[in-house]
This record gives sequence, C-alpha cells and structure tokens, in this order.
Amino acid sequence: MSDDNVFKGRGFHRTSEKAHGRETDREYFVCAVPDDLPDASRWPKLRAIGMTVNRTLRDGKETIDGRYYILSRKLTAKQFAAAVRGHWSIENSLHWQLDVTFGEDQSRLRKGHADTNFSLLRRHALSLLKNERTAKVGVKNKRLTAGWNDDYMLKVLIGP
Repeated sequence: MSDDNVFKGRGFHRTSEKAHGRETDREYFVCAVPDDLPDASRWPKLRAIGMTVNRTLRDGKETIDGRYYILSRKLTAKQFAAAVRGHWSIENSLHWQLDVTFGEDQSRLRKGHADTNFSLLRRHALSLLKNERTAKVGVKNKRLTAGWNDDYMLKVLIGP
C-alpha cells in the first residue's frame, strides 16, 4: 500500500477492518484539481479529485482495486472516505432490497436492453411501494398485496 507521506497536505486517510471472513484496508486520497486538467470545462463544478485503493485479503488471496471520483466540493480525505462508504452502503442496501423484493439476482433477462429496462422498472416500483405508508408491512408484502388487491395497487400507483 501507499506511503502516507506521498499525499501529505493533499488529503490522505486509511481505514482497516476485519469482517465477513476478510480483511480490508482502504486508502483514500483527495487532491485539488490540477490547473492544466484536460477537458476541465466538461465539469464546471469540479473542485477536487478523489481516489480509493482497496486491498482485500480473503482465504489467503489478495485483491487490489482502485476507483476514481470527481468531487463538486473540496473535502478532507476523512470526509471523502465517509462519503464513499455512505454511497456504497446505500447502493448495497438498494441492491439487497431489490433482490429480496423482486428476486433481481435470479433474473435471466439478457437480450437487448431488457435487463436495463426491467432494472429501471423494479427501482421505480420499489420507490412506489416504499412511498405507500397505509399498510404497516414490509415492501415484499406490499408488492404481494398489490398483486392480489386492485384497490391497493391503485393506492400504490396514485396515492391515497
């Protein structure tokens, strides 16, 4: 992994955790946008560039991956780390809910744009089901109820 001094003054933060049978070290780097950044005009609100390097050790096998981010705010490396972890937490939670409610991982749609189109439909349906608050049950049960009861389905689609 990197030496802390490489990004001194530019933003560096490191975290380590052991969970779910793996050890993960994450390094977060933030730096100001270089004055000579090519095509900088494409991102008028660009304020900083962030990078993460993740090293994961599982069952004796190590994987390393890096990701780059463009930032519309200047953040400390610690704030950047919190934002990245928060984003993936939300993304993972959404994926879990889509899988539990709609069995998304079991979908075998592959032809043309069907997989993308149905993913958008599932996300929209999930949003509608979450917004319906009269039934005091989980999203999966709301979906089933909407399938059995046309009046409830209308309530989900257009509100009370």
